[in-house]
Amino acid sequence: MKFGGTSVASADRVKRVARLIKSHSKDNEIVVVASAIKGVTDDLIQISESVRKGSKTDVEKFIDRFKKLHMDMAKTSMTKEKTRKELRNVLNVVIKELEDVLNGMVLLGEVTPKSQDYLLSFGERLTTSILSYALKDIGISTESLTGKNTGIITDSNYGEAKPLMDTTKLRVSNKIIPMLRNGTVPVVTGFVGADQNGNLTTLGRGGSDYTATIIASCINADEVWLWTDVDGLMTADPRIVKNAKVLKEVSYAEAMEMALFGAKYMHPRALEPILDKGIPTRIRNTFKSENNGTQVLKNPKINTRQIVKSVSMIRNTALIDVRGGSMVGVPGIAAKIFDIMGKNNINIMMISQSPSESSISMVVSKNDLDSAVNSLELSLLGKVIKTINVTDNVAIIAAVGSGMRGIKGVASRIFGAIAKHDVNVMMIAQGSSELNLAFVVNDKDCEEAVRALHEEFELSKIE
Repeated sequence: MKFGGTSVASADRVKRVARLIKSHSKDNEIVVVASAIKGVTDDLIQISESVRKGSKTDVEKFIDRFKKLHMDMAKTSMTKEKTRKELRNVLNVVIKELEDVLNGMVLLGEVTPKSQDYLLSFGERLTTSILSYALKDIGISTESLTGKNTGIITDSNYGEAKPLMDTTKLRVSNKIIPMLRNGTVPVVTGFVGADQNGNLTTLGRGGSDYTATIIASCINADEVWLWTDVDGLMTADPRIVKNAKVLKEVSYAEAMEMALFGAKYMHPRALEPILDKGIPTRIRNTFKSENNGTQVLKNPKINTRQIVKSVSMIRNTALIDVRGGSMVGVPGIAAKIFDIMGKNNINIMMISQSPSESSISMVVSKNDLDSAVNSLELSLLGKVIKTINVTDNVAIIAAVGSGMRGIKGVASRIFGAIAKHDVNVMMIAQGSSELNLAFVVNDKDCEEAVRALHEEFELSKIE
């Protein structure tokens, strides 16, 4: 069971989560993975900016605020004075370590990727301690563990580390399985691992899902439950489409597409560790635990295979179109463009090239736009690229569904529905898997486009 930041955002919510774990622990062996309290990781990222500026005052204020938040929660999420006192001592040790780390970083006046990961680990470390003691408070045998202590070993790509699964499987199973046999509930820090030298690493934003599926794969879990603040994966964003429905079942491939196309409920790589073993994953709402949520399966039932299952969108994106006659028929042009983007740490979200080879269109995050255009201008403009055109307010719309595969006329229905609502399509991309069809529209039209497709494929009628 993984609990997201909103699920543990207050003392009442921590108590609710503890009761939820207790109610399921009667008939199950449970491993718990917890995220940092909602907003804490963002605060830690923000304070690292103050460290870069050498602002000792900001750091001192942050420590006081950070300590108060966690101490207040510890105080009100326990009923017994004994557990409250033990937890206070544990939190004091961790917060003192955080203070020492921040002061050391201020003295050096720099934040490296390695020290940033160390800093970001503190949010999860404090949450797991609080949740573990909340379980002790209601009579559950439990132990709080970091990802490092659990045995999650990763490469040294700080900020986006990948697990070294063979080593991790051995270490995690040796650590966790004996605890489960003894009736102990391990409470593990989400998002955090360690490289082979013991340095703390993080798995990228939303990495607690990833931690849960890594552990599930290592111990051959029966299921993974991702507890969050939504009822499950939906046919569309309910803020845009009022009659959006929760999807009861989706395939691994569909869930991964939805995660990549902005469904915030899951880390895009979270399903990788459990694909081979076919471990089912369920996305459930902590605050409506009576709902079964969405089950993610290797092979969903036939009757749940809609042509299109969900319509997603990604906003705050920009379209870059590079053109030049000298690009035509010259091998390696695309490689040069993508190499420059990669070297400048710019993620390309979508690509399309005309058959004439005279233009390549790319979608990037709006935050990366300046850097992308500057690097292309400096390296290639006037050499192989003649012009760079930018449209800076676009959105990607994606229709996802395994039922699209091999069905004639799906693209016609999609673009027909869009045209009826007077929305202009600026760029299109579809992979050979036919699992999704993505296209770019002006940002002001994106909500209209989502509603049009939801209506066209009658997604509000999904059972």
